[in-house]
Amino acid sequence: MLRLEDLHKYYHMGSHDLHVLKGIDLEITEGEFVSIMGSSGSGKSTMLNIVGLLDDYDSGAYYLDNKLIKKMNEKEAAIYRNNTLGFVFQSFNLISSKDALENVALPLFYRGMGRKNRNDKAMEYLELVGLADRAHHLPKELSGGQQQRVALARALVSDPKIVLADEPTGALDTNTSYEIMELISSINEKGKTIVVVTHEDDISKMTKKIIRLKDGLVDDIIIN
Repeated sequence: MLRLEDLHKYYHMGSHDLHVLKGIDLEITEGEFVSIMGSSGSGKSTMLNIVGLLDDYDSGAYYLDNKLIKKMNEKEAAIYRNNTLGFVFQSFNLISSKDALENVALPLFYRGMGRKNRNDKAMEYLELVGLADRAHHLPKELSGGQQQRVALARALVSDPKIVLADEPTGALDTNTSYEIMELISSINEKGKTIVVVTHEDDISKMTKKIIRLKDGLVDDIIIN
């Protein structure tokens, strides 16, 4: 499903290169529920950007859904990203002028789906996350937890192969964080592959596998 082989990434800074990823070897199979942890500077954000097709790597190999990902142009990356990946962000990234239904339907708009079909499907996913009754509320009219549920529905609506959740509970209180993780876990139980990037131990323990990065390498893998 997702495989990194001896992956290296450098950032060119003036006269020297910063070696951020130093030979990552990692495999995530279909249906897994994985958290990626690491302190600041461990390489987890860089790795997430590469996995999410937001950045390229310098050497090694990255396979996503059995396709070698290398040097895609911006348009190619955007198309493959929209067809393969769903994203959930710490700051929700909802469009403030659109209601919950319109936010969830947005990925389907980019796929060219007609308005009625995409709205019907968006409502189906709002029901999945327990927010059908908030379909016509703007983000500012929703709590943080409700906004993250909308963001999760948006990530799922296009039926991606993998959901990447970058610090999905970082802006939430403890109880709401656990509710969101329980919802994510229930979605994984239905077979969806989910990768959560977090720095919180209690959140990582709610996943089935923890991958710890340190100094640009996989330092440890823990099965929960």
